[in-house]
Amino acid sequence: MKRLHVHVGVDDLDQSVRFYSTLFGAAPSVTKDDYAKWMLDDPRVNFAISAGQHASKGIEHLGIQVESPEELTDVYARLKAADRPVLEEGATTCCYAKSEKSWIADPQGVVWETFYTTGEATTYGTSPELERLASESAAADACCAPTLPKAAPAIACCG
Repeated sequence: MKRLHVHVGVDDLDQSVRFYSTLFGAAPSVTKDDYAKWMLDDPRVNFAISAGQHASKGIEHLGIQVESPEELTDVYARLKAADRPVLEEGATTCCYAKSEKSWIADPQGVVWETFYTTGEATTYGTSPELERLASESAAADACCAPTLPKAAPAIACCG
């Protein structure tokens, strides 16, 4: 069964852990000096936060986590059919986990990760250069792509 993955960059990890623990009604399943993760079943999501790993704050990327190599093969086939550049990272260490993963960005430049976790790691690991993937994938008329602002501007869109 697949699980939605959301990764948010934060300024203050301790404050954010308190906030999200209250919001979710659960403590993180993984806590490190620069990272925390909640594996929630309601809603079924892998929600992670990190401090000091990325230049931007807010949504770092979204993703689909699978529970078997067979599910990963199915998701990879969908990535290739999406007619966008795919970054096939393969076996890697990231976010204190060992995984097999690939990346894609939607037409607006929103980066999506697809992965199967194979084990734990003692280091945060590395991530590929996702801004390049986002900018190469963004449609010419995508007004807000590819980079995420440091602070979301106040926009009165519906009033």
